[in-house]
Amino acid sequence: MKGNTIIEGKCGCHKCAKVCIFGLVVFFLVLLSSYLDSKGQTKPPLPLAMNVMNKAGNNTVAQTKPTVPPKEASFCRVQPHSLRDAAEEHQILESNVWPQTPPVPDSFSFSETSNPRGSNFIILPKGGEQQWHVGDELKVLIKMKDFKKNPKKTGGDFIIARLHNPVLQAGVTGKIVDHLNGSYTAVFPLLWNGTAEVEVTLIHTSEAITVLRRLTKERPDRITFVSIFRQGNQIETSTCNICLRATKQPICNYTDIKTGDPWFCYKPKNLDCDMRTTNTMHRYTPDFGRYAKLFQSKVNMKVFIPPSGVAGVTVLPKGVYNSSKISRPGYYYQGVWRTLAGEPVHQFNTPTAISQCLQNKMLYLYGDSTVRQWYEYLTSTIKDLKPFNINSMAKVGPYMAIDYQRNTIVRFRIHGIPLVHGPPPVPVAELRYIANELDTLVGGANTVVVIGVWAHFGPFPTEFYIRRLQSIRKSVVRLLYRAPDTLVVIRTSNLRHLTTTIAWTNSDFASVERDKILRAVFKGVNVRWVDAWDMTLAHYLPHELHPKPPIIKNMVDVLLSYVCPGP
Repeated sequence: MKGNTIIEGKCGCHKCAKVCIFGLVVFFLVLLSSYLDSKGQTKPPLPLAMNVMNKAGNNTVAQTKPTVPPKEASFCRVQPHSLRDAAEEHQILESNVWPQTPPVPDSFSFSETSNPRGSNFIILPKGGEQQWHVGDELKVLIKMKDFKKNPKKTGGDFIIARLHNPVLQAGVTGKIVDHLNGSYTAVFPLLWNGTAEVEVTLIHTSEAITVLRRLTKERPDRITFVSIFRQGNQIETSTCNICLRATKQPICNYTDIKTGDPWFCYKPKNLDCDMRTTNTMHRYTPDFGRYAKLFQSKVNMKVFIPPSGVAGVTVLPKGVYNSSKISRPGYYYQGVWRTLAGEPVHQFNTPTAISQCLQNKMLYLYGDSTVRQWYEYLTSTIKDLKPFNINSMAKVGPYMAIDYQRNTIVRFRIHGIPLVHGPPPVPVAELRYIANELDTLVGGANTVVVIGVWAHFGPFPTEFYIRRLQSIRKSVVRLLYRAPDTLVVIRTSNLRHLTTTIAWTNSDFASVERDKILRAVFKGVNVRWVDAWDMTLAHYLPHELHPKPPIIKNMVDVLLSYVCPGP
């Protein structure tokens, strides 16, 4: 799109002040009128987000709602689309607040921070009979200590837990309850016969969470981007981002006209804003400074918490359990994902089974590289699904594959900026927002849409992510209005391998926050879910940004089960 140069001005006299006040009144009336249709009737509201903390696969749930910390000053303020969106944003932030974490001053004592290896968990005894049966609930008490071996007295640690059986390739996630006093409870459903071993992991200490939250407020531009501007042989580069620090340099405004998604670049010295041709991420260097000790692998970041006593139980059979009372979305058994809510998951174990399911279908995959994995899985599995890519960039696309015999088309397009990746630069013409792409679809019973947007949004303000999802949701709602039979599937975020560099840009804490927000924004909308968070946490394979093939196969099976639910 074309860019506009921002010109700043001030009201410096009484006359100008009157003009400014009049302008504010007009601006308010325009916002108010956006809620009214041509007949003066209020438009039906989009579904507001509700608290989904108890629904997400790996959340820390506080027993009492903590006080929302005051917002720290930031030069990067993302304005909502409308007053209605602002109200929803406030509700989402209120309902998904992380349990309060301790302050971390410049002179903090590392020895008083959470020490996973010095902490422990214990399996709580079962009331009444001593034997465990399928359908029972297993509770584990986790007690955190610091490096001085003193019990922690505050909550806010980021802890995950799973129950598993390596022989059966079975696994289920646990719900973590934060008691806000240094102790936590992990709650598991018992779903299979045989042994069930508990595994508890500290992802980040509560002190690290404090630093990460502060970092997002104070340094939302810790990852920067560069655009190339070209006119003939004349080339200039300039820094870009969702928001830029104020300088004397003019700014090119590339905010999307339809969605309102913001993007800005400092104007090149000689070339116009319209001469922008590409966008890419600039290099960055992690700089936690004195807080780097809080982000050490094998010390206090993604480290197992040991048991105090036995780490597992033996589960005996006990008829049929009521899956509707289980808060987990599903579990693995013999390496296969089984859902505990909604449609059953079928196994599409042969290329023929997948091809038959996708016959006469148009499958649109929108999102990041974790969605691209599904495209790559399908094209590598189905020999008749032939890639038809002309001048498509590796890892960026767009991609298209066609099965002429079965009249199947599969497309992948990466979401719009920000794209946190290295060279080569992406042409501006390919930086398309998902919301705008959805508005071009006809939709219908033979149209399947997959959306996965999370991995590139970790370093940026939460409000920015909410705004992006709100624009996508509006397009999804419009699509379902004009073509109710369209199938829309949402892929959630997943866990990944953590290093200091990754923690700086997009840690698991950012991912779990995005996971909650994603569920909140699309709550009440007629979409289906692929719960990538639980599917990576419950699996025996190590956490990776791009899950391994066995997990991808299970994810695609969930997708295809929505497309072809069977009898």
